[in-house]
Amino acid sequence: MSAASRIVIVGAGIGGLTTAALLAQAGCNVTVLESQTYAGGSAGTFLHKGYRFDAGATVAGGFQPGGPHALVAERLGLNWDVHQHDPAWVVHLPDRSIRLCQDNADIERNFPASSRFWRTQSRLAALGWSLSAQGLPWIPTSPAEAAHFAGVGLRNLPGDLELIPYALMSAYRWLSLSGLSSDPAFVRFINAQLLISAQTTSRSANAMYSATALDLARQGVYHVRGGMGGIAETLVKRIRELGGEVLFRQKVVRISTREGRVISVTTKRGDEFPCDFLVANITPWSLDNLLGEDSPPGLRREAQTRRAGWGAFVLHLGVRNDKLPKDLPDHHQVIESYDGALGETRSIFLSMSPRWDASRAPDGYRAVTVTTHTEVQPWWDLLANDPHAYGARKDSYAERILTNIERAMPGFRTSIALMLPGTPVTYEFYTGRQLGMVGGFPQSSLFRARTPLTGLANARLVGDSIFPGQSTAGVTLGAIRVARDVLRRVETDEPQVGSAVLARDSHSDEALL
Repeated sequence: MSAASRIVIVGAGIGGLTTAALLAQAGCNVTVLESQTYAGGSAGTFLHKGYRFDAGATVAGGFQPGGPHALVAERLGLNWDVHQHDPAWVVHLPDRSIRLCQDNADIERNFPASSRFWRTQSRLAALGWSLSAQGLPWIPTSPAEAAHFAGVGLRNLPGDLELIPYALMSAYRWLSLSGLSSDPAFVRFINAQLLISAQTTSRSANAMYSATALDLARQGVYHVRGGMGGIAETLVKRIRELGGEVLFRQKVVRISTREGRVISVTTKRGDEFPCDFLVANITPWSLDNLLGEDSPPGLRREAQTRRAGWGAFVLHLGVRNDKLPKDLPDHHQVIESYDGALGETRSIFLSMSPRWDASRAPDGYRAVTVTTHTEVQPWWDLLANDPHAYGARKDSYAERILTNIERAMPGFRTSIALMLPGTPVTYEFYTGRQLGMVGGFPQSSLFRARTPLTGLANARLVGDSIFPGQSTAGVTLGAIRVARDVLRRVETDEPQVGSAVLARDSHSDEALL
């Protein structure tokens, strides 16, 4: 195959669009198919009554020098319309509020015994960012990736040897070794951060991954003008400038194969797109469904056995700016108590559009997105068996969220002019994600990381299903890796390692291709 090979990207999320832009720049014939009318997926922005609401993700990192978005901007000649803000967010624990700033000062004032922990964290994270910037492919899936992985490792000796113990332990073990696991407030604080960045808490989260996940505030958090969807809109524009196509309202309904290779993609409109290589910015479940009887055995087993991930209950609010304190930060995390599991309204994340971005809301108002982790299946069961109870649960979750916000920010209720609740059912309708799951898979053992392989020679997954997963920065790193892999294969037809390289899922004994 030549570099002008026909590449079809299913899904216009950040991972799919980044892959598409990099491949289009390399001269590939790229077509992106998106079922919705706007780009971004779970990091998109939609319009409602003059508000531009973020559909899911509300904070963005990775724009710092050497960060994933900065690397992509350099390669593609992009200018991101982003503005850094500090603090990254404020964490409201039951008995204190902590500002997460780049200097970490407020965290260390509240938890003075944690200073050594944060010194180690920043050192590990710096190593992690450095390795990521060098395109470290994990887990390697081909001879070329294995050679690249070994080369990066050798170039960074002896520094990367420090990572090895942390790659083999949980974040909680790290806390224990640091003498911090006996402080319930600090453990709760760390667990709350890991839940939104690693989709699990310290007892399960891998320590090395956690070090980088906890680094977001130090590296810098950014607002995107116009909402998070601005990242996707910038990528769409660049893809088209490079000669690629991004087609909306093109819902893919079938992927056809022949002899273990994808040959075409068919949309609901009846349009068929022949392809030499497929990149699927969708979940493994969705890919399995689109392949039907042609789904490889490993992918089929994964779809049948992988445990469902988190979903989100969301409130989209329109609020009056004059009812809010003038010095109120834009992002807040509210933790209800020190006891019990997080999620299900007990931990929430609130993001307000910045005052300086008039495009986000009618004059005098601001757009707000509030989310809490929630299990997906109970919502679907209620909707199927008792729609009235489904509605009552929505009302109950909304009330509990507003009560928690009011505790942390007295008077907030009086600012609300518009409220739109959404459940995993809502996410499934608008994003097409299986059962409305968002955020990717919990990052526990690094040796169970989900690779881009699908079991089909010319098809790859991209997005938050593959390592490193969560966040626009994470899916961008995955996209850089996938684009490099696709180019190598269309230019050289290099064989993949296949079943010799196995990534084991953290919630299943099934080995994934």
